[in-house]
Amino acid sequence: MKTIRIRAAGQFLLLTALLVLPALPVRAETLGDAWRLALDRNNSLAAIRSQADAASAEAGAAQAERWPRLSVDGSYQRFGDAPAFSFPVAGQTFLSPDLVDDDDFYSARVRLEVPVFTAGRVTASIESASLGARAAAAVRDGAVQDLKLAVAVAYVDVLRAGRAVAAASAQVASLDSLVSDIRVMMEQETVAKNDLLAAQVTLANARQGLLRAENRQSLAIAGYNRLLGEPLERVPALDDLPMPPPEAGQSLESLVTRAATNRSELSGLEARANALEQRARSERASGWPQVGLMADYQYLENQVLDREDFTLVGIGFNWTVFDAGRIRQRSDSFASAGRAARHDRDDLRSRIELEVRQVWLDGREARARVQVNREAVEQAEENLRATREQYAVGLANNTVVLDAEALRLTAIRNYDDAVLDSVLAGLRLQRAVGDL
Repeated sequence: MKTIRIRAAGQFLLLTALLVLPALPVRAETLGDAWRLALDRNNSLAAIRSQADAASAEAGAAQAERWPRLSVDGSYQRFGDAPAFSFPVAGQTFLSPDLVDDDDFYSARVRLEVPVFTAGRVTASIESASLGARAAAAVRDGAVQDLKLAVAVAYVDVLRAGRAVAAASAQVASLDSLVSDIRVMMEQETVAKNDLLAAQVTLANARQGLLRAENRQSLAIAGYNRLLGEPLERVPALDDLPMPPPEAGQSLESLVTRAATNRSELSGLEARANALEQRARSERASGWPQVGLMADYQYLENQVLDREDFTLVGIGFNWTVFDAGRIRQRSDSFASAGRAARHDRDDLRSRIELEVRQVWLDGREARARVQVNREAVEQAEENLRATREQYAVGLANNTVVLDAEALRLTAIRNYDDAVLDSVLAGLRLQRAVGDL
């Protein structure tokens, strides 16, 4: 009996939860949510992050070049017939025992090498790899901001498409109401039939416009979902984006200066140029004497030598005296690539300045358009209301009413575009100055 009561209570709680859950408000997806999903799932960004990790690992490998290197190797070998020493002694031939017992032998070796003097080759190689890792990290940071901007553009495109569908739907509803009114008026013989025909044709065009707007909305949603790694058919509920405030106290010149300081692409190209210069220095140093210490221990199983264990220490020396210009040409190649990277950096700085100027001007224009089009929407709404009232009492013809409908739709679209252009300009400005 107790078990039945517990089960009944559990079923009651489950039923209550199922009834309550649909009534709970569903939180809209924000731009921050979209950024988190994209940064976690985007494959292009994951590839760039892996490249940055590879550059960091290469820098670690270069740093290890200055430390001693210890190597161990061994082998087992078997002869078909073990050799022996044979040489003449006092007119006779002396034949030693077989070099190895049972036609096989073991050998092992432990070798320690330490670079002592490399003319700066190792130091330059380490510096080049470290700068290369820094350049790769800058590329990664720039890719993160590029992805966030791409997601923001797609997010705004979905909002824009949604507003276009809403405006087109409102026009269809308004024209449908107008057609109904004209049909009643025609039955009362207060208007001609061509008024009804003209309104019906306009309604058909409006419905076609709605279909196109819905198609654009579906494409915008699919593109947005692809960036987030979500199913393309998912229909997200997106939160509206607030209009950005004007850059109070931020002149165009200060924004350009901030961009030159913050943009990771500039620091990345600077690091790449320095890395190539260090690589050229490392190549030049390889043409100078290279000196190193070594210590060696070997074990060689045999029956002839006085022992099987050997140890030695020594100094290794290598100097490439003539290589037909290989080292010099490779060094010049890296130096030229470094100069090219500096030219790229200077060109990018100019393009960034133009980008900041452009998005700053676009934002200022969009904010001005918002105010103008806000008033235009109010005026178009009042114009439509007045013309429909005049048409109902015979003081205006249907052409004026249909023109008022078109003006209203245009005003709404212009206002929505101005608002979203202002939002997008603010996001583009953040990317342009490196703050996104």
